[in-house]
Amino acid sequence: MSERKENPLTDIHTVISERWSPRAFDADKPVEQEKLLSVLEAARWAPSCFGDEPWRFVVTNRFEDEDAWQQMFSILVPGNQTWAQRAPVLMLACADSVFRANGKPNRWTHYDVGQASISLCLQATALGLVTHQMGGFDVDKAREVLKIPEQFTPMAAIALGYQGDASALDEDLQSVELAERKRQPMSENFFSGVWGKGVSQE
Repeated sequence: MSERKENPLTDIHTVISERWSPRAFDADKPVEQEKLLSVLEAARWAPSCFGDEPWRFVVTNRFEDEDAWQQMFSILVPGNQTWAQRAPVLMLACADSVFRANGKPNRWTHYDVGQASISLCLQATALGLVTHQMGGFDVDKAREVLKIPEQFTPMAAIALGYQGDASALDEDLQSVELAERKRQPMSENFFSGVWGKGVSQE
């Protein structure tokens, strides 16, 4: 596996530096119920606009309900199915399009669901689990088989479990799994005072 940071500019908490998105999962090791509830609890306590909590997560556990897990698995694109078939838990994060309190459009819902999702992923890392978030799934099929109301937008599928051996992956995915992790230079994405003026790295 690859857990190396490339040229870190400063120390960051290990729960952040160790979070990554492997595709190799241990198919034979279930996620303990207390750990599953813990990662969901972390998502539950994420910040949101007006405290609205617009996220909804559909959660399936292969060791608890094989049929429900298969339904979730069926919405993934073939490329993701090749490795996600080994993940014991598959979830789908969805965003409510309106505020609970007044039914008005919620412009911040996608941002907030992202916050809940990273909270979930960081808690998973802290518990020795791994996650992989996916945009590659069939939205229309997700709505159909998971019975998602029209007002909610399916945002991302999430695989959760214990890390497996990269050798279990197809050869092309093994190279991706073992590649060194990289990020853009800070000045590319973080600006000082005005757009385009990169934050100083000194």
